[in-house]
Amino acid sequence: MTAKIGRARKLRRENSFFLAGKRNFTAIHPNIIFLIALLAAFLPQSGQSEPVKPAIVYSTGGKFDKSFNEAAYRGAEAFLARTGIAYRDFAIRDDSQSEQALRNFARRGFDPVIAIGFNHANALAKVAPEFPDTRFAIVDMVVDAQNVRSIVFREHEGTYLVGLLAAMASRSGVVGFVGGMDIPLIRKVACGFAQGARAANPDIVVLQNMTGNTGAAWTDPVRGAELARSQIDRGADVIFHGAGTTGLGVLQAAADAGILGIGVDANQNGLHPGAVLTSMLKRVDVAVDQALSDAQAGDWSTGIRDLGLAEDGLGWARDANNEALITPAMERAAEEAHDAIVSGQLQVHDYTRDGSCTAATQ
Repeated sequence: MTAKIGRARKLRRENSFFLAGKRNFTAIHPNIIFLIALLAAFLPQSGQSEPVKPAIVYSTGGKFDKSFNEAAYRGAEAFLARTGIAYRDFAIRDDSQSEQALRNFARRGFDPVIAIGFNHANALAKVAPEFPDTRFAIVDMVVDAQNVRSIVFREHEGTYLVGLLAAMASRSGVVGFVGGMDIPLIRKVACGFAQGARAANPDIVVLQNMTGNTGAAWTDPVRGAELARSQIDRGADVIFHGAGTTGLGVLQAAADAGILGIGVDANQNGLHPGAVLTSMLKRVDVAVDQALSDAQAGDWSTGIRDLGLAEDGLGWARDANNEALITPAMERAAEEAHDAIVSGQLQVHDYTRDGSCTAATQ
């Protein structure tokens, strides 16, 4: 009997302890939930949607340049259509406006701010440290700052493909390139084109002209047409441009003369249907859309993004406007070269590595 009473008292003590613990847990449980929620709200999480207020600063030449800037605009528009998140943009008239435009957007709380073009590099290098909490990106140049994403392209891989097509389409054995501002980037574009042309025809003549040494070289279609006509007079029957809106004059002169032009950056085949062999696509639209999407999704990263054929950052355009100009043999050759470059079997020389081109131009 005594043993039974002892066991009953023990059970009551254990039950009392359990109930007391349950009451204490119930008392503190809401506080624990609050603290967990508070920490979750402030700790960064990959993939978590974040508020963004995007801004785009275009290069010279205008938003609707049918080329580089317009590709960036299409990327921003794609982001807007998918997310409903509006953006602001501004096209500088000359390089002196870059710093002011970048700073004004950052000061007004825009984030991320994306600079389109290498010519923004000096301004961004100055402005980015002033706004360490603002996310910046720049296309076509590397700016070494903790809050900057630098987006560059291996343009020589894409221009190799259009050089190959140009040589295969040429009947005269002479093709041409008209560049914009004479800088290493455009020399890289020209060198890739020449390498592709010589791969298709080792004896082909590749003519080359640069428009100028200042920013005005991107916005002079009259001069572009003049340079194209001079190459036509020297026998060129396919001319590729890498010259922004200056290149619109190149394509016009080629169409007027009854020869073929090649567009750049955006798909320019439709500017002169049947007279543009193809366009070397530089997917600035994809780069801009991806940068905005990463910021909005909480997946933003800084450092260098290097895009080439393997990353679908480059390509060549085929559509109803040029379908009749591209033979099965040309398409097959371009596809084989594309695959060889992506696999590493074919190495296209990058002019910017050593300032030389293995395929000479005239």
